[in-house]
Amino acid sequence: MSEYFSLSECDVIGFDLDHTLCRYHLKETSRLIYESFARYLVEHKGYDKDLLNLSPATWDFCFKGLVVDLEDGNLIKLAEDGTVLRASHGTRHLSTEEIIEHYGPRREWKHFESLNTSYTRSAKYYFYDNYFDLPGALLCARVVDMLHKVTTFFAHGNHANNCLWVSVVSSLKASFKKTCFALLSLICFCFQRGNEVTADLWKDMVAAIDHNYNTSAFKEDAGWYFPNVKRDPARYLQPCSDSLKAWLHSMKNAGKVLLLITSSHSDYCRLVCEHILGKDFEELFDVIITNALKPGFFSLVPQQRPFRILVNDVEESDGLPSLEKPGWYSQGNWPHLHELLKVMTGKPEPKVVYFGDSMRSDVFPASSYGKWETVMIVEELEGEGVRRNSAAKPAEAQLEPQEKKVKYEDQGMKTPSAASEQWGSYFVDAHRSESGEEDAPKLTWCCYSIHTYSTMAIPSVEAIVDLPLDYKFPRFSPDKPTTTGYFPRPPDSLLKMYGTVP
Repeated sequence: MSEYFSLSECDVIGFDLDHTLCRYHLKETSRLIYESFARYLVEHKGYDKDLLNLSPATWDFCFKGLVVDLEDGNLIKLAEDGTVLRASHGTRHLSTEEIIEHYGPRREWKHFESLNTSYTRSAKYYFYDNYFDLPGALLCARVVDMLHKVTTFFAHGNHANNCLWVSVVSSLKASFKKTCFALLSLICFCFQRGNEVTADLWKDMVAAIDHNYNTSAFKEDAGWYFPNVKRDPARYLQPCSDSLKAWLHSMKNAGKVLLLITSSHSDYCRLVCEHILGKDFEELFDVIITNALKPGFFSLVPQQRPFRILVNDVEESDGLPSLEKPGWYSQGNWPHLHELLKVMTGKPEPKVVYFGDSMRSDVFPASSYGKWETVMIVEELEGEGVRRNSAAKPAEAQLEPQEKKVKYEDQGMKTPSAASEQWGSYFVDAHRSESGEEDAPKLTWCCYSIHTYSTMAIPSVEAIVDLPLDYKFPRFSPDKPTTTGYFPRPPDSLLKMYGTVP
């Protein structure tokens, strides 16, 4: 394999939508997602109104790449070797002594091998790797904190409640199912050890999820998330630059086949794409696939889901036996897509690259099952010294009156992509002794995953749109330092780890 990667050598170029082609105003979107659930709990279920009060420091807890340990009831940050670097219960930071109490003197997490080879959710753990998950995790952790203050604890949840959750999730929009699984998984882990979960709490959270994200919510303006985004998309979505649009056109003019593959439903996809790319966005892509239900789009072979035709954003009941022509489809699977791409490119094995932000849904399955090249979008690079493309810098989101939102102080709020005081760097961290001294720095499991399964990593698609298609990017390789493969440069913490001054 060449040590360089070039788009000019690819026949097919595919993109995820959310947090890839479409960048969100993360602060505004995070507050909206949090508010969507918190308001329901407070206004409909009588939860403590203090859930609506957020200080800037509260958002430091939101950090991508954490794992919910459902057996020990903790949220953990893992090193590349599967040992626990940091942990919390609720939002409370666990000391080194407490980590050793849970995971032993070597701090080994026993389910690491399973997670590290599958990147799938389990009854024993859940991996948080997207920005839609994080506000819900914060809300559940805050509920845990509140319940720890009371003296009366509730009874255990039961199997019937789990069945209720699975039944409701099956009716939700696919783009939010992973968020909903994360929410309920976090509730489970937070309460199971303290005997604090009740049937009512399970029902309340399921109801909050269903109220905001069921499949008809977008059309019916139900809940808070979709109505807010529909009313004021500029507040939450960052339009693509003219440079990015020209870049997409240049690839089509060069004979590349362009794909858009997203787990978002077609109605939400259309709203997002019209705002960020324009009303004619469909002309940019040869194939659009919505409700793709990743990672199953790649991994469910040979039990793959068929492609379905959409009529007025409604899926036809009969699946297609194969994919025979370009167009806009729903659900589907990569083997059938691969057969179409062979016909479209005239090549027996077309070379495909896919851009995505999620290791679990995009990069790992596309690389492992589809054998595609992958470019991972890692916004955390911008929090560690990598400058943002000037053409891509968005205008500030226009805010509504304070009383219409969760009460918060915007001044000093950490964006979810920035390093955290509580959790540290996304890329590098170190174990701490019981006396508080740091050991030698280690790569985090997230950092290890990036250079293991992606071809290269960039802070945003905008970072490369001004370069010629034949530009040669250094690719990640087991024979190269782990700093190789980041463009335009590695994060500060990696450079510091290897003794290079940023």
